[in-house]
Amino acid sequence: MTPFEGHDAPYNAPVTLPTREVPAEWIDYNGHMNVAYYIMAIDQALDLFLEDELGIGEAHAARVRQGPYALQSHVQFLGELLEGAQFSVAVRLVDCDAKRMHLFIELHSDGGLAATCEQMLMNVDLETRRSTPYPDWAQARMSAMLEAHSKLERPAQLGASIGIRRKD
Repeated sequence: MTPFEGHDAPYNAPVTLPTREVPAEWIDYNGHMNVAYYIMAIDQALDLFLEDELGIGEAHAARVRQGPYALQSHVQFLGELLEGAQFSVAVRLVDCDAKRMHLFIELHSDGGLAATCEQMLMNVDLETRRSTPYPDWAQARMSAMLEAHSKLERPAQLGASIGIRRKD
């Protein structure tokens, strides 16, 4: 039995992860946080979210040889972060089924919303390299989280397309 089986915790909506600080090595020649590190900050936050909130992170992957694969990701950069800036990441579950999760992630700083990331994850058997359902207990936790998160207002960036906006 995992620590998460049979445990139905209430969920914050959205789940806000601990505040971090932009390190000097994440700064590029433009004097702000490089694009790659926005992605890294989001990815590290997702690892913490999957581990601590849903119980299907790194420890689960090591134990049962199943882990999340990113199928699609769409990042929007809305504000710059400078060295030493404090930031936090908030995650909401937009949708889920037996094998997949649709997540919306916000990276916040003192200056407001700095970036968003919409991501689709799929559970994969690490031996066969094929999709596989999450364990029943994890699906129950995801359903409880989805119920809590479905009450949130839809963010403007969710489902946004990419393209050049032209004025008439």
